[in-house]
Amino acid sequence: MGPLTCTRNFKWILGGKYIELTAVWQFGKGSYEEKAVYGMKDNVLSFWSFTSDGKRSEGYIADGKEAHPEAICFEAVMPAGIARMVYWPGDDGAINWAVESKTKKGWNRFTQHTYHAQ
Repeated sequence: MGPLTCTRNFKWILGGKYIELTAVWQFGKGSYEEKAVYGMKDNVLSFWSFTSDGKRSEGYIADGKEAHPEAICFEAVMPAGIARMVYWPGDDGAINWAVESKTKKGWNRFTQHTYHAQ
């Protein structure tokens, strides 16, 4: 796919009851977009994600401490199995983000980004 940039913006919406994520991946002549909403469902922090390729996912907060002691982790049941996204603090105020799939041996990381404030 070559070099890419990904911008993630978070903002409070609907009177501060939810957080909206807008993510835009730019690569070559194309782009890929995601809109996600984070909020409470049945007293559990959850998310609902919709992407420009027509896919959607829904998940909930989970334990990601083996990725990092301060990780914020969300898991979702996907057509190919259980997946998760993990956020954790990086150096100098950066935020790390990864996507992993669950295997018999543990978690398989297949995407990792480091984000810096603009």
